[in-house]
Amino acid sequence: MKTPRVLLLGLLMTGLGGAQTPLIPTYLKQDAGLAAGLEGIVSELALEGSFDTGEDGFEQISLAVIDLTGKKPRLGGVQMDNFIYPASVYKMYVAAEILHQVSQGRLSLEQSHIIAGHNAVDRSKEWTSDPRPLLQAGDTVTVNYLLDLMITRSDNSAANCLIDLATRRSIDSLMHTYGWQGSEVTRKFLKRRFEDPGYEAVRGTETCALHAADFLCRIATGRLVNPWVSMQMMCLLGRQLDNAKLAVGLPPGAMFYHKTGWYGSWSHDAGIVDDGQVRYVVACFLPLPEEKAAAKHRQLAEKIHTLMRARR
Repeated sequence: MKTPRVLLLGLLMTGLGGAQTPLIPTYLKQDAGLAAGLEGIVSELALEGSFDTGEDGFEQISLAVIDLTGKKPRLGGVQMDNFIYPASVYKMYVAAEILHQVSQGRLSLEQSHIIAGHNAVDRSKEWTSDPRPLLQAGDTVTVNYLLDLMITRSDNSAANCLIDLATRRSIDSLMHTYGWQGSEVTRKFLKRRFEDPGYEAVRGTETCALHAADFLCRIATGRLVNPWVSMQMMCLLGRQLDNAKLAVGLPPGAMFYHKTGWYGSWSHDAGIVDDGQVRYVVACFLPLPEEKAAAKHRQLAEKIHTLMRARR
């Protein structure tokens, strides 16, 4: 067990991480033409400015696209290094570390887990058509079931359980392996008074489009931890139930492996698009409430896909 001093140091280091400027990985080639095209789209949709999120102040878009159609991934973005609250999108980071530990034999997908009372926070289902019941304190379910609930239904109770199983320290260690400092998972999906000791006052979780896009690019190319973890992540992301954001603007024949997130003044979507002719990653974080962001997500997806098709 860590001493209070060691835990405090770890939290301080986590807090400092968000202030760092993200570095572009060497395997990605920056593409000025792609960046210019994205800047034009963002300007056309009046998304280039700052948006009032209320008590959290003014925030800006964070957008990154990685073209996977050619031999070398090519990167473009608009304020892609801007750290922003990711809402449920950061559940994909939690899933990656769980699968990492499964691949190491430290966890098993069929391992049973008993739901702790403080983690069972959901009181309603986002998708009433989903027949799976809400998790209740004392329920016994498998790790695999929790993973599927967390990604496909964006279940907060499942996410809380998996954050405990993976541990925030291990999730952050995986993130740091790839240079994603500042995108540490600091919070669970519950009120601060129910947080674990030492996490009651920690900064909220943030990420940026560059880190999210890099994460997804590694999944798409089989290089997130190992091919097995990458393929498992593709399977999970491909079963996403929330298709009301970027997915609405994609052509019917396109497959979208993605994770969405929304809360208050934020509405996000990040994933891998494959229509059989073009393949790319898009990570879009909008500081807009869902009702205002819906049309913007659809238009962004339509215009970005048109841009990517024109690059062939």
